[in-house]
Amino acid sequence: MTEHEVIVKQLQAVQNASRKIVTLNEETINGLLVELADRIPAASDAILEANRMDLERMDPADPRYDRLLLNEARLNAIASDLRNVAALPSPLNRVLEERTLPNGLELQKVSVPLGVVGIIYESRPNVTFDVFALCLKSGNATVLKGGSDAAFSNIAIVNLIQTVIRDRELDPDMIYLLPAEREAAHVLLNAVGYIDVIIPRGSQALIDFARKHSTVPVIETGAGIVHTYFDQSGDLTMGRDIIFNAKTRRPSVCNALDTLIVHESRIDDLPVLVELLEEKLVQLYADEPAYYKLLGRYPDELLEMASPEHFGTEFLSLKMSIKTVANLEEALDHIARHSSKHSEAIIASDQAAIDAFMKRVDAAAVYANTSTAFTDGAQFGLGAEIGISTQKLHARGPMALKELCSYKWLITGQGQVRPA
Repeated sequence: MTEHEVIVKQLQAVQNASRKIVTLNEETINGLLVELADRIPAASDAILEANRMDLERMDPADPRYDRLLLNEARLNAIASDLRNVAALPSPLNRVLEERTLPNGLELQKVSVPLGVVGIIYESRPNVTFDVFALCLKSGNATVLKGGSDAAFSNIAIVNLIQTVIRDRELDPDMIYLLPAEREAAHVLLNAVGYIDVIIPRGSQALIDFARKHSTVPVIETGAGIVHTYFDQSGDLTMGRDIIFNAKTRRPSVCNALDTLIVHESRIDDLPVLVELLEEKLVQLYADEPAYYKLLGRYPDELLEMASPEHFGTEFLSLKMSIKTVANLEEALDHIARHSSKHSEAIIASDQAAIDAFMKRVDAAAVYANTSTAFTDGAQFGLGAEIGISTQKLHARGPMALKELCSYKWLITGQGQVRPA
């Protein structure tokens, strides 16, 4: 049997398992997730050793290194997220709409699982836990295609998940980890009839690859080219703190700040706006007005004149570009030209400017006077997230339980037949 045939056979088993998941009651699902969380401490040595093997193959200077890294604190946070998901109300079998037609037919529109969800992702083994929890809670089976960078970590995590499933005498085929080789991705992307939707999580290149090669429907998530506009009415101290947090909290994630846009009337305040970034050795690529304003006020070795390629770039590291604009309109134009429609922010005290920004910026999450670091399913009170959708069909922004559901119509009659 070829590897392709082995994968297809396993996908058939996952599809069969997905039909069993819908029969599980909420107590069974929640109990499984809580037990998985409880077992993480005992399994942490094996998971961290597998993660160490992955980390040894990656340069620590690589922006993906932080995404790949697991430690005791991060495993504890994962366990907490699993319990949070278990505590959330089930998104299934909710009556979204109901009516009785003049002919007596009773109609209900009811939430149901998508079915089998395929996830392609890169160097983020925490996604393995998050995806399984959200898919199970929403009644979906899970097919995972992780990157080779996290291969050992993902295998260790899925082994733990399947052990818990088996111990509860449930079907372990409700989750399947594909081989790390690239060829397996092509099988997944073309598994029509076995996979209901593909959700890529990672770089723009990964998303583009999935969109280009998939014959299964794709929900685009991930790539974040994030801007924060400091308006002429912005509060200086607030702006400094927000910029520092948005850029440096976790620079390798998709909600991290990439481009600071500054109103030209506040250019004299730019050295203060970015002064905290020096602590983290953030490399700045500044346009001409910003460059000369920062020259001698920010370390020379961390300051460069910006080139066109520094705008519209997702840095995923301690790098940031700076753009000077004449007014709000120019800021909006710059964002429209370079945004990936993920997260955008304004810092202002002028309510008219805030209202215009919030209304006119086309993005999944639009912020006023706060950090874009909050674009996250757990932060939004969703328990965790399957990804952050940057498209407009089906779901937008952090995708969690409700976004992993579709619906079906239930029609009940008393013998009605439709006239010819």
